[in-house]
Amino acid sequence: MGNRLSKLATKTGDDGTTGISGNKRLNKDSARIEAIGAVDELNASIGMVTSQSIREDMAKCLNVIQHRLFDLGGELAMPDYQLIKPEHIIDLDNWLDQFNQELPPLKEFVLPKGSFATTCCHMARTICRRAERRLVTLSREDSINSEVQVYLNRLSDLLFVFCRLLSKGDGSEEMWQSKRTSDKS
Repeated sequence: MGNRLSKLATKTGDDGTTGISGNKRLNKDSARIEAIGAVDELNASIGMVTSQSIREDMAKCLNVIQHRLFDLGGELAMPDYQLIKPEHIIDLDNWLDQFNQELPPLKEFVLPKGSFATTCCHMARTICRRAERRLVTLSREDSINSEVQVYLNRLSDLLFVFCRLLSKGDGSEEMWQSKRTSDKS
């Protein structure tokens, strides 16, 4: 296999376009490139979470997820390929079941704060939601593998569970005090 990137400064994007498979060029603000960029940003934000001191079992899951996100981005860049498969969603569902068992049920919303690891995870969760929104936009213009949208939706749920576990570990989970509940006190 040859080098994927033999030259980093290609200058081909200076005109505001970028290449995808099939020698196609798209505007850098097209729905497809926006979705690819949001997935890339999500992957980097998960990298920030894994750079912190987190549980080994969570770190292993996030490592697998980072590889899947590269597949997902690749699938978006190569529309004829399907790299995200139902079994990848099953992995997320299994992890959700496993990790959720450690948490009490929620009665209120959780504030997105806490330790640096927890707030990094909250950022990853919100970026995941944005990537999902970008995929919805793209799906209105072009056909995409429906599994990618489900994958990101499920991933944001798992990231939320990880946020809760991280804040449980450092005692920083704080519930939203809505006006309706604070008026009763």
